[in-house]
Amino acid sequence: MLLTLGLNHNTAPIEIREKLAFSPERLGQSLQSLAQLSSIEEAAILSTCNRTEIYCDIATQQTDELIAWLASYHRLDESSIRDYLYSHIGPQSIKHMSRVACGLDSLVLGEPQILGQMKTAYQHASEAGTLGKYLGRLFQHTFQVAKKVRTDTAIGSSPVSVAFAGVKLAQQIFGQLQDQTALLIGAGETIELSAQHLKEQGIGRLIVANRTLEKAHAIASQGNGYAIEIKDIPEHLAEADIIISSTASSLPILGKGSVETAISKRKHKPMFMMDLAVPHDIEKEVGSLSDVYLYCVDDLKNIVDDGLQSRREAAEQAEDIIDIQISHFQTWLRAQDASKTIYQLRTQSDNIREELLQKAISAVKNGQPAEQALERLANDLTKKILHAPSSTLKKAASEGNNELLLAAQQLFNLNK
Repeated sequence: MLLTLGLNHNTAPIEIREKLAFSPERLGQSLQSLAQLSSIEEAAILSTCNRTEIYCDIATQQTDELIAWLASYHRLDESSIRDYLYSHIGPQSIKHMSRVACGLDSLVLGEPQILGQMKTAYQHASEAGTLGKYLGRLFQHTFQVAKKVRTDTAIGSSPVSVAFAGVKLAQQIFGQLQDQTALLIGAGETIELSAQHLKEQGIGRLIVANRTLEKAHAIASQGNGYAIEIKDIPEHLAEADIIISSTASSLPILGKGSVETAISKRKHKPMFMMDLAVPHDIEKEVGSLSDVYLYCVDDLKNIVDDGLQSRREAAEQAEDIIDIQISHFQTWLRAQDASKTIYQLRTQSDNIREELLQKAISAVKNGQPAEQALERLANDLTKKILHAPSSTLKKAASEGNNELLLAAQQLFNLNK
């Protein structure tokens, strides 16, 4: 039985999520420990800053053993984590995995990073040898659903953060960004996101300015960039086609005079400037300069709101796609159940045949005529194979269980 046990940003505060996180370097060991549980047949672990989830093929619907392991592994009391956990069983577990992979259960609706994180979870479980027929197939199904949702809907195309909105605007102005240089001022989360989005869009070069050079270097090293101190911005400003600023400064970082000088050095080549700071990092008067496109947080808010609405509409389409794909996976699961039953029936019949065949061979060796041995073999084989179903049908008839009788007629094609 497929089961998901976990917690996320909706059910647990960050201090609890941190305590239940699994470090990537120990994930293989964690999976091996998990696989030792008597009820676990297959297992995988997804662990991110916003969620920890255990996906498994489990022999029981009870989650007590799994919760006890989770608490014990992290050296916590069960009572301290139970209220933060959720579980999904069977079809609900299949649907939940698809929703997670599509970004429908994320803090930022439709964010694409979670799919890569799920693929990493699959890879770790595969390497640890804790994936089998059912969970392995479910992961592959989940990846296919996520790809279909990304292809058939606009779930990830609309900006839902000011950083993403700013980069999209820059693309509208410059087109492709591989020939552009971006100057990022600050080193907080917004600047990190901006650097990430710019890198994903193929930015040619990054310059990151901050009061602490070490923090600036950490962001710049993610792309083809370098770090400078804020006091050195005037020397590099003319190099920048795109400027994104988000600091905690109480006074503007860039004034009209320094930008005029940079524009002159650039021979009036356009500059796109995005001021995401409150209070402003860039003097408002800069926006009056020719060849400067200046946007602030308020300008981008409408873009973000439109993006959120677009993603919500796409999410509704994604839910429909997921529901259809779940039915396909359940059809596959039912086929596996039939295969298992058929295998058990054939194995049982083969064992009976082998037992009676050996008796017949022994009888012939002991002088019994072959024809007589074969006749007895056929009679005994028929009786032994039909004994259990015949007894069950007699009991069904005595109890008035006509459904089973009708099913038997259909199963053995007796209607003719």
